[in-house]
Amino acid sequence: MGKYGYARVSTTAQSLDDQIEQLQEQGIEPSNIYAEKFTGTKTDRPEFNKVLRQLSKGDELIVTKLDRLARNSREALEIIEPLMDKGVEINVLNVGKLNNSTVGKLTYQILLAVAEMERNMIVERTQSGKEYAKKHNKNYKEGRPRRTITRYYENIYKYLKDGHSYTETERYFNVSRSTIYRIKKQIERR
Repeated sequence: MGKYGYARVSTTAQSLDDQIEQLQEQGIEPSNIYAEKFTGTKTDRPEFNKVLRQLSKGDELIVTKLDRLARNSREALEIIEPLMDKGVEINVLNVGKLNNSTVGKLTYQILLAVAEMERNMIVERTQSGKEYAKKHNKNYKEGRPRRTITRYYENIYKYLKDGHSYTETERYFNVSRSTIYRIKKQIERR
């Protein structure tokens, strides 16, 4: 059973020192503290991935705040749930321990409720924005705006029509197949 710490700041200008000090005060060996300067908008972070690979049943992962793991509750749950299933205890210093204890389960359930509330608020704000746009913009249309067909897109279409496969076109122009489909469809509808 090991203790591991994870510290993160979003920019290179910020300091990790305070978080690392708090983690060391929890009795974590310096070699078991994984720290990085990396945005929280991505869960695929190098040091974070390293600590996740180290964790096994009975281990404890300690972070100073929940937002060090993820930028919102939903993302945090996507990280926490598999760890709890694996038998790893998560100790968020400003929240408490998340484990299979009664209090840990309660904290986890509260996080689930907060995540659901966040999702609902996003939906409400989106719907409200759409309603406002419909009332105030007579040209409002939902969905992705039509792409402007530039010479580049015409060249993609021409390359495809000259007998090249979708795979060859993807590689040659470094675009996705779905982009090629949309360009083709849009050009052929003109």
